[in-house]
Amino acid sequence: MSTDADRDLEERDLRAELEDDAAGHRGIPVDAICTGCRQVRVKRVSSDAITHQPQADPISLEASDLTSFKHVCHRCQTATWWNPVAVLTGLVRSERGDDE
Repeated sequence: MSTDADRDLEERDLRAELEDDAAGHRGIPVDAICTGCRQVRVKRVSSDAITHQPQADPISLEASDLTSFKHVCHRCQTATWWNPVAVLTGLVRSERGDDE
C-alpha cells in the first residue's frame, strides 16, 4: 500500500532538487522538512548532524541517525531548522557512481 509520502517522492524530481543551490553544496542528500513552513525538500546534511558514528557509510544511515540542522528555507526567507525524514540512498549511490 502506497502512502502520501511515497506518492510525493514519486512526483518530485529529487535529482533536480539536489542540483539546485538551495540544497547546499556538501553533505549527505536527505529529504528534510522545514520546521517553519513544513515544506519538504532535498537538502545536504553535514556529518556534524550524524548522531552516531560520523564516519558511517551514508548508505547505512537512517533519518533517526541524524539530528535537526539549520539551513536556508527560501519559502520562509530565513535560515531555519530542518528535520531529516529520509536519507536518499539512491542519490548517494548515484553521486558515488554505484549502480542503483
